Amino acid sequence: MCLKINNGAIFIADAHEDENNEDFYNFLKQIDSKKIQASQLFLMGDMFDLLVGKVNYGVSKYKKYIELIEKISCSIEVIYYEGNHDFSLSTLFKNVKVIPIENQPTKALLEDGTVVYLSHGDKYGDLIHKIYTKLIRSNGVLKVLNMIDMMTNNTISKNIENAQLKKHLCKKIENFEDIISAKLFHYKALKNSYILEGHYHQNYKFKRNDINYINLPSFACKQSYFIVECSYDEKFALRGCNV
Repeated sequence: MCLKINNGAIFIADAHEDENNEDFYNFLKQIDSKKIQASQLFLMGDMFDLLVGKVNYGVSKYKKYIELIEKISCSIEVIYYEGNHDFSLSTLFKNVKVIPIENQPTKALLEDGTVVYLSHGDKYGDLIHKIYTKLIRSNGVLKVLNMIDMMTNNTISKNIENAQLKKHLCKKIENFEDIISAKLFHYKALKNSYILEGHYHQNYKFKRNDINYINLPSFACKQSYFIVECSYDEKFALRGCNV
């Protein structure tokens, strides 16, 4: 898959929406009403604390979000990169382009042909992480988990959500540039291309071996989103905005 990124596209990552706020929902309403203008909408994963397409709890809880995202996708292109807190989403949408972890990163092109690699950012972990990622997304495991969840008054889902509430989403990761640089070879990225990810919540960019890396901040931290404004001077410029 090779996507096209238009000028005026909006990127947003890691909203981690939960029952205590509706910041992401209010953002979506502004997109829908055209108060915030967007040529495309890229949802870069972990938009919810827990939304799994095959688990009834989150699907029911975030029904109005799913419907609003689908509505927006009827007027502008919406691309949803699944994260580690929101996955198995393809059955929830008709018009939204859902990108599962196995298809990430995807290659995208700016209007001038510049290459950008897009992903949520959680793909290249250690062996244990890879096994867990594969297992938790399997249909059989999700079917059993959903059954147990329903039989126990959604205990599994609620425990996961409660654990999320205790996490510090906005903390700085020490030696972040070195950590990311060690995994850049996985992308097989072209020189002078860009890699854009969420997941780490760092709002940080650097250049290493002629590869430009951009990590988006968490929307949950500052309610920030980014508009693509490409120019001759800076091929892939992201203007930060706040809701």
